[in-house]
Amino acid sequence: MPGKVIVITGANGGLGRAISQRFAADGDTVIMLGRTLSKVQAVADEIGENAVAIECEVSSPDSVRAAFAQIAERYPRIDALINNAAVFQMLVLEEASDKQIIDAVMANLAGPMLCARSAIPLLGAGGHIINVSSESVEVTLPHLIPYQATKAGLEQFSRDLNLELMGKGIRVTTVRAGQMTGPGSSAEHDAVAAGRFFEAATKRGHHVMERGISQYASTVHIFRTVIDAPADVHIGVVSFQSRPAG
Repeated sequence: MPGKVIVITGANGGLGRAISQRFAADGDTVIMLGRTLSKVQAVADEIGENAVAIECEVSSPDSVRAAFAQIAERYPRIDALINNAAVFQMLVLEEASDKQIIDAVMANLAGPMLCARSAIPLLGAGGHIINVSSESVEVTLPHLIPYQATKAGLEQFSRDLNLELMGKGIRVTTVRAGQMTGPGSSAEHDAVAAGRFFEAATKRGHHVMERGISQYASTVHIFRTVIDAPADVHIGVVSFQSRPAG
């Protein structure tokens, strides 16, 4: 049986890179989208012939349209879209710049909408859209308002889009992720902002660093299970948390 064709945003680092590696190793074709072509191409070259790199800034409607036009030229049908690209910043809202707020809204919420809009015509019955959310929508962590709010909006978007696409046989799933790290991590945090975050989290009773951090490669099995679920099964939300290894 031929492998699936899976589009993954934010694929040049972190979770997107790990997902791409896993599906390509399974024999699927992974179409890796990233805002900087040279970076995503380098990762695709490492993965091999099952990986295709395409430049895409998910917060730009024109960039998303151009990327999916390239995809459609080569693959008239895709099996799944994984909306993984996101902006994560620790900040106090009153100190946030215009750019920090707008970047979060555009990348974390508008981006998945733009990508889904372009992917739907390529997704037939049995197709799947997976939106990567965050445990922070339920855990009252401090200094994450733009991130938390956009991820909460993403989850509402997933629920409504699933209903909208039910007649087409396309499923929409939210994967609510916990803390992760691993090779290819693209996370960069201001040391002062991070220190304030951990201090405020501890005051709220969240001892973040004591909870452990999952490896990206350990979480990709969840995406495999979701995409391979039988057609008569819908997985609305999958939620996982990190834990200390051992």
